[in-house]
Amino acid sequence: MQTTQQILMIRPARFCANPQTLASNAFQHPAAADELAASRAQAEFDAYVALLREAGVSVWVEQDSGELTTPDSLFPNNWVSFHADGSAILYPMEAPNRRLERNRHILDKLAEEFCLEQVHDLSDFELQGRFLEGTGSMVLDRQHRIAYLCRSSRSHPEVMEEVSRHLGYRPFWFSAQDAKGQPIYHTNVLMSVGRHLAVVCLEAIPDAAERAELCRLLASTNKMLLPITLDQLQAFAGNLLELRSDRGEALLAMSRRAWEALSQQQQRELERHGRPLLADLDTIETLGGGGARCMIAEIHLPQREPVRAEQAA
Repeated sequence: MQTTQQILMIRPARFCANPQTLASNAFQHPAAADELAASRAQAEFDAYVALLREAGVSVWVEQDSGELTTPDSLFPNNWVSFHADGSAILYPMEAPNRRLERNRHILDKLAEEFCLEQVHDLSDFELQGRFLEGTGSMVLDRQHRIAYLCRSSRSHPEVMEEVSRHLGYRPFWFSAQDAKGQPIYHTNVLMSVGRHLAVVCLEAIPDAAERAELCRLLASTNKMLLPITLDQLQAFAGNLLELRSDRGEALLAMSRRAWEALSQQQQRELERHGRPLLADLDTIETLGGGGARCMIAEIHLPQREPVRAEQAA
């Protein structure tokens, strides 16, 4: 299925604007930092988790221990992804301090509840300077086995070939840049693909042929296209994720900043495809350069059957 009701989130311990990612992430604004930034980020995180749980999403929260310097630990979707075949993939990360986020203990805990049969560890690609940062680099159409990727220093074709070998996804590559002409670091800040709706900043794709081919591919997979502007992209309007509640309701996880950047017509179109869950994430978005979607690692693993008393005996 394209959407899930189960997700993993990591509560930050030492959040700040990561100096090791500034060169490629133009969405970070470290000048806005102050001594209360980390505590504000924790408060934003806690409120977001509460919002998701109230809507019927099962949120598995792990607390970052704070023992290591991992300012971006609240963005777990970059180092791990979970799939319906019972597999997980660990990804090669560009920033050295982000490599410290990979945590096998979290996988062991999830394996107690879910069928996690195989872990594909691609982190050795870091030794070759080749990276692919999970569902930040890839926006997955799980229904049609398509991975959308914008070219950047954090997304290498050779690593994607290995992901395709394990999962059978067909990659669609394109180039994208912000209003200043800087390459966009992660695909999931400029586009989102749900069951029936794709939100895309077409203005960020300078090549007309790539832009047209992307539109054709989305149309061929029956995705309604909702274009957003470069200004809306900068407000994280492309960084949203469709989830599913325990009652089967379609939910759209996004930040309040992203929602307020949209026109009323765009908001109405989104509401046709799910109930927006609006999180106040100003500190996290401003300093971390990632938003509501970046904070969620979807769990598509099969759930283990509960052990009955007679089986346990």
